[in-house]
Order: sequence, then structure tokens, then C-alpha cells
Amino acid sequence: MKSPFIASIAAVLLATANPVHAEIDKGTEKKLLTPALIPGDYVWQPELSPKGPVVIIVSLAEQRLYVYRNGVRIARSTISSGKPGHRTPTGVFTILQKNVVHHSNAYHDASMPYMERLTWGGVAIHAGNLPGYPESHGCVHVPLDFAKKLYTVTEKGTTVFVTDEKAQTSMASQSQPGLLFSDKAGEPSPAGSQGGQSTPTPANATGFAWKPQAAPTGPLSLLFSTVDKQIYVYRDGVEIGRTAVGGPDSGRSYGNHVYTALVGTTPDGAHQWSALGVGDGPPAPSIRGVRKHLVIPPAFLAQLRAAVIPGTTLVITDHHVDPTTRSGPGFNILDTANP
Repeated sequence: MKSPFIASIAAVLLATANPVHAEIDKGTEKKLLTPALIPGDYVWQPELSPKGPVVIIVSLAEQRLYVYRNGVRIARSTISSGKPGHRTPTGVFTILQKNVVHHSNAYHDASMPYMERLTWGGVAIHAGNLPGYPESHGCVHVPLDFAKKLYTVTEKGTTVFVTDEKAQTSMASQSQPGLLFSDKAGEPSPAGSQGGQSTPTPANATGFAWKPQAAPTGPLSLLFSTVDKQIYVYRDGVEIGRTAVGGPDSGRSYGNHVYTALVGTTPDGAHQWSALGVGDGPPAPSIRGVRKHLVIPPAFLAQLRAAVIPGTTLVITDHHVDPTTRSGPGFNILDTANP
């Protein structure tokens, strides 16, 4: 049986032996403060934040991709997204699979170097053609040299936020988030529901479900749906918990916003959070402000706080979250289910 190391070496050699298709743009690296990028240009400055969780923002409106590490933007690149009829889906995704050498099963064995899969339906970030407008079959094309560099800082589970909105130039730090939301009084479900419930807690219930054994390892993502009045917890794309929320603002509209937990912690041990500068609706709310007006079972919050690690993603959304982890026809949330 071939070892993973030998397989990796073979993949690199194969990539070297097979010349990249002529229509894949190599790209041109630009200086950090270059104001405007033309198709094929990119900026790469990983030394600005040498370590920490990585989050990727893809702005379809700008035809740009942004890379943040531990809340600091370290890269940006021109892209080409899906053309009319093959529009790149918007929403929150995680990288499901990575391959240095990959070919399309759907489009004539087309080369997809440094492929980072977002959906099992065929959407990925990879090196490709950059004509200056959307022309792919749904994938996000980036310059080849940039794709190689991006591949070195991502991993399975890295969060990718694809939006129609224009990205902001910075991420606003949300310090001292405490327990994410409120620790006001709330009662757990009747005995036996915690950790052993086989069906999700209904939206109007006061209890919670917590089943970490359903996915012991993997990236953690939290969703607060204002229309469901529920918090959902996913690990490696599998739901491991949920709880109903109450309080005067539990159904308030906030728009769609994404936060990421940073490496830094506050004196009480809680992680610092940054809000991604993208989304729709009003500006991203302060986590502290949101949590003051919600009522959540304290036992659930204790479990949740213990599970949060750097790179954990928190999504506040006005969309429903359905059993397939899709929030609706126009906005996907953690589209990680296998076909």
C-alpha cells in the first residue's frame, strides 16, 4: 500500500511533469498597497500575521478574493467566478477536500490545479483563466502562483464566505465576548435529552441537545438563526448540538454576518472574535450587544464555551437553517453534506 508521503511526492512530480493548460493564468504579484489590481494580479503578505486561523472571503461583486489570518488581511487576488447560468453560489462554506492535481469530472477533464473543494456538487477554488469577468462553470478561478501560495495556508475545514456584497477593508475586533451570548436563566430539557436526543430540539422548546460524540473532531461552526430562534452547532459539518433561544431580541433581524475566533484570549480565558467585513443588512453587531438580550440554557453555554477554539466560525443569519444545512435557495450555510 502506497504511503501518504509517497502519494504526495507522486502528486507533485505529476504536476511538474504535466504542463499547465495554456489558458490558466500564472498571475503577477503586486506590492502590498497597490490600489487597483488588473486580472491576474494578486498581493501576498503572510508575514503580516504569521499564524492563526485562516478565513477566506470571496466577493462576487468585486471579483476579488481576500485572505485573513487571525483577523489580519494577508492576501488578496483577482478572480473569475461563475458565468450566467453557472453562477457561483453564495453563503458560508468549508473546504471539504484539497488536491494539488485535479481534473473536472463534469467538464471534459479540465485541469483544476491546487483545487480546494467548497461543495460536493463541483464548486471549488482553483487556478484558472482570469479574463476580467465571470466565465467559469461555478468555480472560483485564481492565478496559478496565487493558488499555490493559498494552498499552503488552508486546511480541510477552513471557512470560506462567498458574498454578493463588496468586502470591507478591515475586520472589526469583538473583544471580551464572554459566553458568546447571555448566561441568563434557562432550563435544560427533561432528563435524558442532553447528549442522548435522537431528534433535533423543536424551535419552541426551552431545552437543548448536545451530542459531541456525533463528530468528535473537526472544525467547529456556530449558527444563530433569528427566524428559527435557535443556535445550531456543527463540527466537521455534522450537527452536534442546538438550543432554543429566548429574550426580547431573540427574533430581531441582524442581516447575515460571520465572525471568527482568534488565537488571542481575554484575562478570563474567553477567545477574542473578529467580525468579517462582509454580509448584508446593517453593520455587523457586537457579539456582546447581541448576547445581552438573549436567554440561553447555562448548561448549553458551558458546553459550547469549552468547545470553541481558534478558527471557530460564528454565523448570525436571518435565514432558516434546514435539515440539509442549507438556509434557502439563494444563500448556503455550511454546504458540507456528501451527495
